[in-house]
Amino acid sequence: MTLHEILDAVASGTMSTDDAEARLESWGFIRIGHQKLDVHRHSRTGVPEVIYGKGKTLAQLDEVVEAAAERAMRLLITRLDGDVAAELGRRHPMLRLDAASGLAELGEPHPAARGRVAVVSAGASDLRVAEEAAGTLAHFGIETMRAYDCGVAGLHRLFAHGDEIASADVIIVVAGMDGALPSVVAGVFPRPVIAVPTSVGYGAAFEGLSALLTMMNSCAPGVTVVNIDNGFGAAVAARAMLAMNETRS
Repeated sequence: MTLHEILDAVASGTMSTDDAEARLESWGFIRIGHQKLDVHRHSRTGVPEVIYGKGKTLAQLDEVVEAAAERAMRLLITRLDGDVAAELGRRHPMLRLDAASGLAELGEPHPAARGRVAVVSAGASDLRVAEEAAGTLAHFGIETMRAYDCGVAGLHRLFAHGDEIASADVIIVVAGMDGALPSVVAGVFPRPVIAVPTSVGYGAAFEGLSALLTMMNSCAPGVTVVNIDNGFGAAVAARAMLAMNETRS
């Protein structure tokens, strides 16, 4: 029932205040064991419910998918391990799985959104994080172009995609090792740049900390930096930027 329907039922006497209170105690979410599935996230934020898959058991994920499917909810699961993803897909054939990004989607595709995002990555080792960003954008219905393996060790590879990147409204740049690529991109293209450090690199990279600090100390002003390996967070930030333009147009 909607909140309006509950209030109408109380006003008409077809529902007691005790029953209404019981319903409102779990208003906006569904209890699934120790988990709570947020059924109002999309109406509040514009982003459908998202579940972080890594560290969750197959049984926990199974319950969430089943509950979402029963209610015809859109659902995105991130960071799924290969074996868990395969078994979850076997149990729920309606899930759309993507091994490259570790994402799983449930529900109708999101309507196409206005705006375009470029996802630029430094090296092939950054692919999974870049694909997490690109796959999340696709889940939001946002047109996405990819420019991969464009690191600073060979900048001619970046400029080969120059026209495509320049046509984007927002640019997500994914890089590990020295983390220098976002500074280059922000210094060349007049678009908002969201930098994603990855945990790719040798020992002194400190599992992405070196790239994170480089990006936060970028000499190109205005670079936004998300957490290490957080392609999902970068995509949500890009979506929010595009949504601001929609509301003002």
